[in-house]
Amino acid sequence: MSLTTNSEYGARPRFWFAVYQLLWHLLLPLAFIRLAWRARHSIQYLTYLPERLGYGYSKPIKQGVIWIHAVSVGETRAAQPLIQAYLARGESILLTHMTLNGRRTGAALFAKAIAAGQIQQVYLPYDLCWSVANFIRIFKPKLGLFMETEAWPTVVFYCAQIGMPLFLVNARLSERSARRVNRFGKAGRALFQAFTGILAQTEFDAQRYRSLGVRNIEIVGNLKFDVPLDPELVKQGMAWRKDLHVNQRTMVCAASTRDGEELIILKAWKNLLLSHSFEVPPLLCLVPRHPERFSDVADQIHGAGFQFRRRSEWSGIPQITSDLEVILGDSMGEMPMYYSAANLVVMGGSLLPFGGQNLIEACAAGCPVLLGEHTYNFQQAALDALEAGAAKRITGDLILGEPIALMESLKSLLLNTAELEKMSDAAKVYSLEHQGATRKILAALEHQNFSLSSSD
Repeated sequence: MSLTTNSEYGARPRFWFAVYQLLWHLLLPLAFIRLAWRARHSIQYLTYLPERLGYGYSKPIKQGVIWIHAVSVGETRAAQPLIQAYLARGESILLTHMTLNGRRTGAALFAKAIAAGQIQQVYLPYDLCWSVANFIRIFKPKLGLFMETEAWPTVVFYCAQIGMPLFLVNARLSERSARRVNRFGKAGRALFQAFTGILAQTEFDAQRYRSLGVRNIEIVGNLKFDVPLDPELVKQGMAWRKDLHVNQRTMVCAASTRDGEELIILKAWKNLLLSHSFEVPPLLCLVPRHPERFSDVADQIHGAGFQFRRRSEWSGIPQITSDLEVILGDSMGEMPMYYSAANLVVMGGSLLPFGGQNLIEACAAGCPVLLGEHTYNFQQAALDALEAGAAKRITGDLILGEPIALMESLKSLLLNTAELEKMSDAAKVYSLEHQGATRKILAALEHQNFSLSSSD
């Protein structure tokens, strides 16, 4: 199916757009104050400040680039197979982010292409009419691809106005987000209608976009299934797992945990160790999603009375002593290593109503997954993983911090190695069967009726 432009349906709502611009200009000082506040953790938050206003760029590598916007870490990783496919075709890429961690991730993933001048990284400017116009004027992209959920009104409407194709790819929309958009009435719906097209992950997502009046939608699957695991990190993880096996220890990885979830997990882990006399106690590896929370989580682990060490204390794979109960995964970009070493993953973001984090990467490493009730960010992926036997749902409400349900789920699986092995095999099959989104996205974009010449 080929798509036609949405732009005629997504006309910019003038009154609300004027109000939106006024609010942005009034709140702009607060945006810089927020950056200054976050600079307490890293001075790099204040680096490239002019880019936030659409200025201060080094000379563009090339005008008429393919522009891919990946707001932060997850979106940048998801964009990897798509970016690599375009690089293989000889295209030049403009890669934009909104967060420091997203930019760091992109710099690490595409270091060679950046050094070779095939990729240029900058921050997406704040959504001001003049900053966006200057950004587009400087880089003149021939095609824009926004990852997953990003829809900045000024950018979207400006691209529609000048006739620059802009697609929302790997697009997802939760029920909660759809309701939020609908609260803005015609103005909210016009925003998504103004994209040239939307390439959705699942039928669930497509239906929600259709409910907003979007006509040009294709279902292409989830790019995260196409993201390759770093082979070196997998190798390190397997070496770590072998070391654990020699010492007859299993490991549970609580991955990408969010604020409040660590307390539930630590309580459950304490109850697990107290309620069952393990011949050799299992090990917990706790990996918070946000690096600025590492120290706070370390304090929580210490306060819970566990013997623990930080991942950052080892240069290679961790050396596990018999008295060690918890490892704090205070590192960035090493999730494939943690997953490859672990026997079971508790997926962060799903124990409390954060929508869940990426279970696909864990399954690709052959690691079974325990999910909480809150997986709306990965609704279809979670349902498919459960059906495939790659994941299990924790039964019981964790909203009040009650750890019993999680403890019982952990005990049930850790005492059943045959079930864990069966789930591991299912996870590998599940991840392989759902690959192919990159090919479908490229095919969908190739069949569009627009010119890929640079904007004037």
